[in-house]
Amino acid sequence: MLFLCLSQTELARVWLQQQTDIWYSVISQQHEDSIGGDSHPRRAQGLSSGPARISRAVPGGGLTINTLPDNMTRVVEDSGKYYTWCSFGPEDQRTRELWVDMSDVRHGQVRVHGILSNSYKQAVRVALSFDFPFYGHYLRQITIATGGFIFTGDITHRMLTTTQYIAPLMANFDPSYSKESTVQYLDNGEAFVVQWERVRLPGKESGGAFTFQAALYKTGTITFSYRDIPLSLDVMGSAEHPVKVGVSDAFMVMPPSPQSQDAQRRTIYEYHRVEIDTTKVTSYSAVEFTPLPTCLQHDNCELCLSSNQTSGCSWCNVLQRCSDGMDRHRQEWLDYACSEEVLLDIKNEYLLISHFSDSYVRTDSSTKSDGLANTGVIAGIAAALVLLLALTLVALYINYHPTAASPLYLIQRRNNYWPSLKFQKQQPGYTEVEGEGHEKDSIVEAGPC
Repeated sequence: MLFLCLSQTELARVWLQQQTDIWYSVISQQHEDSIGGDSHPRRAQGLSSGPARISRAVPGGGLTINTLPDNMTRVVEDSGKYYTWCSFGPEDQRTRELWVDMSDVRHGQVRVHGILSNSYKQAVRVALSFDFPFYGHYLRQITIATGGFIFTGDITHRMLTTTQYIAPLMANFDPSYSKESTVQYLDNGEAFVVQWERVRLPGKESGGAFTFQAALYKTGTITFSYRDIPLSLDVMGSAEHPVKVGVSDAFMVMPPSPQSQDAQRRTIYEYHRVEIDTTKVTSYSAVEFTPLPTCLQHDNCELCLSSNQTSGCSWCNVLQRCSDGMDRHRQEWLDYACSEEVLLDIKNEYLLISHFSDSYVRTDSSTKSDGLANTGVIAGIAAALVLLLALTLVALYINYHPTAASPLYLIQRRNNYWPSLKFQKQQPGYTEVEGEGHEKDSIVEAGPC
C-alpha cells in the first residue's frame, strides 16, 4: 500500500552508485567523553582510527538510500522553496561579518574534539543547547563528521554523505594526517559553530590545508565561511569521497514486510537539495542561507490553508498537522491517510457547493411555479366575481325596467330557454285552513316547463 502511495506522488527511485566505500563510523558523545578527548587543542595519543561504536544503528534488514528525480531536488538560486541564499566574495564586508573568530572568548567556550581531530571518516553526535529549525523541523542533535559536513538525520547510518546534511565543504578530509589539524565547535545558546581547521586531503597533502566553518543560528539561518581554500574544488576529485557544498534533507519510509518488524528495510528518499556553485567557494568567501516559511510552522487549519507565506499546504485532522506531504513526517502522513483525507475534504466541499447550487435552482423553479399557480387562482376568482357582478346588474335592470326591449325579449323567449313556475290544481299538496280575518293563499308548486 505504501508503494502505491509513493507511486502516486511520483517518487521515482534512483539507486546511488559507488557509495559502499564511503562509510562513516558514528561515535556516541558519551564514548568520546569517557576517553577524555577534548576541550583543549591537545592531540590524543594512542587513539585508533578504526571503526568505533555506533550510537544508533539501523535495525533489521538494513537501509536503502534513494533520491527523488533531479528535477524535484535541484534548486536554483531564484526559485528556492525552503531557503534563499547569497554568496559573498573576498571584497564583501559581509564575508568578514559572518566569520566567527573561535579564539574570541566572547563567542563562547570552544571545544576541540579529540576523536574527530585524530580520526578519518568518523562522526560524532553532539547535543544542541537550542532548537535549530532545519527545513521546518526542530533539531536538538546533530552529527559532526571529519569530512567537512554536519549530518542532520535522526537515524544514524554509515552512508552519511548521501543526504540530510549541512555541508560547507564535504570532501575526503583526514584530520589525523597532521597534528595541526583540528575539528572544533562552540555553542553559546544562539549559535552553534563547527570549524574544520587546517585539514588536508589524502594524496594531496602538499596542496595545502583547508580552514572553513559552518554556523547554525537559532533563527534557522545557516552560514558557510571560508578562510583558506588552497585548491579549486574542481581538482579535488570525488572518486573516494563526494565533494558537495550545500544542504539537503530527506524522509524515511518503511515499506510493509511479511516478515517481522525488525526485518523491515528502511528507505530514505531525498526530497530537496540546495547545491552551491563550487566556483564561488574560495578563500575569504562566505555563503548565507535564510530559511523560508514552511507548512509545518502553521498550527491550525485556517492558517494552513489561507497563509500567503506558503503554498501547497494541506491540513490533516487526524495528526493536527499542516504539511505538503514532503517532509520528515511523511511516514505518518501516509500511515494516517492524510493525503486521502485532503482529497475527501475537497470532494465533499465540491459536493456541498453543487448541492447548494442545485437546491437553489430547484427552489427558484418551485417559486416560479407557485407564483404562476397563485396568479391563475387570483385571475379565476376575479373572473368569477366579474361574472357574478354582471349577472346581478342584469337581474336588477330587468327587475326595474320590465318594459324595456331587452327584458321583453327575454320574457318572450323564456318558454324555450328559461324554467317557469306553474299553478297545479289537480294535485294540491296541502289543504289550507282558512282563518277568520285571513285571505286564502294559493299553493304554488314548481313543475316542468
